[in-house]
Amino acid sequence: MKKIVIAIDGFSSCGKSTLAKQLAKELNYVFVDSGAMYRAITLYFLRNNIDLQNDASVKNALKNILLEFQYNELQGKSDMVLNGENVEALIREMRVSESVSDVSTIKSVREFAVAQQQLMGEKKGIVMDGRDIGTTVFPNAELKIFVVAGINVRVKRRLLELREKNPNITEDEVKQNLEMRDRIDSTREVSPLRQAEDAIILDNSSLTREEQLNIALDWVNGVRQKA
Repeated sequence: MKKIVIAIDGFSSCGKSTLAKQLAKELNYVFVDSGAMYRAITLYFLRNNIDLQNDASVKNALKNILLEFQYNELQGKSDMVLNGENVEALIREMRVSESVSDVSTIKSVREFAVAQQQLMGEKKGIVMDGRDIGTTVFPNAELKIFVVAGINVRVKRRLLELREKNPNITEDEVKQNLEMRDRIDSTREVSPLRQAEDAIILDNSSLTREEQLNIALDWVNGVRQKA
């Protein structure tokens, strides 16, 4: 069947990356984690004390950033590589989580990331998740999915993920971080998080991973049969 572009959007910790990885593996498509790209940029900015209010400093910093995805055979997934360094674990730390929404609101940062993402999608056969994939990066994607889940479900998912690296983190800290990111992502001037008009809503609050995959695969097959 004809290869398509699948755009998946949603709030933090709603399970969009999990679904994107599932679909990519099942369909033998390329998975691009747009969130990891913004996290890697954020890590670079933090390391180099880049003033986010100084547009010239931000633009100069972006010139020194090379982002790549490197397949990790042991994990069976692609890791984020920043200027030749595997930073997959580092970009998941709380200090990056607390700053990534602010960094991703910067126009020059989004333009930098979106340009790279669009190049990745030219050959089709790609699954990408993020916050503006169906609205800005791939507005013509053949399938757009908007993933939602209840805030308490999202908090529990994020807590499980973070406690592997930081066993002392609290549920309140995670909830406050998610609510802050939701607010920033939804209200930013450049490419705010919103559901594309032609996106299909997938509420996975009470679904297993297998159930959400099967639902999404039905949608994929329906779109590919029409293509």
